[in-house]
Amino acid sequence: MSWDWEAARAFWPELLHGLGVTLEATALGALLAFAVGLVWALAYRSPTRWVRWPVTAVVEFIRNTPLLVQLFFFFYVLPTWDIKFSALTTGVITLGLHYSTYTAEVYRAGIDGVPVGQWEAATALSLSRARTWTAVILPQAIRRVVPALGNYVIAMLKDTPILAIIGVLDMLQNARLEGARTFQYVEPFTMVGIAFIVIAYPASLLMRALERRLGH
Repeated sequence: MSWDWEAARAFWPELLHGLGVTLEATALGALLAFAVGLVWALAYRSPTRWVRWPVTAVVEFIRNTPLLVQLFFFFYVLPTWDIKFSALTTGVITLGLHYSTYTAEVYRAGIDGVPVGQWEAATALSLSRARTWTAVILPQAIRRVVPALGNYVIAMLKDTPILAIIGVLDMLQNARLEGARTFQYVEPFTMVGIAFIVIAYPASLLMRALERRLGH
């Protein structure tokens, strides 16, 4: 087995295209996970049990179901009910919903970490419930959990190769297609692995630095 630089150069454009798709899926999935996760976290604190209980059931079901099963459900089952999305959109929705159940716990921990005095101060100032959340509680809670949210983005990045199973042209899928076309698998798969390391490792170092900074 030897390294073929010509094969590596030939795969380079496909790698860049797949990288763009991978980053797009990660970014959009993260935004969805952050938004939906915040909704779950706020619903947890609802004074109405008819809100808390269904949300808890849905979150636990999603969290305890394999990501691959959820991906197949959205891609193969929903179309039978005339609910159809592109492969990339399906992947983004699946990643976003799956990770929203974890970001919800992160948000909840951040909210619980806000000192009781902040709630009391908002009450003393006669702030409305909405104003208390948007101006006092959430800014402090989110600041506390930014590093943890960032770690889930990195985890989501490393889960994006699963989208190749439904035909999303990410880095892994492009590597598989290139290998099937040229029968040279070493170069494309090695380059994909290196690309993930080059992205994920600096990002993890950044999250650690951010965690130390926000911890002071």
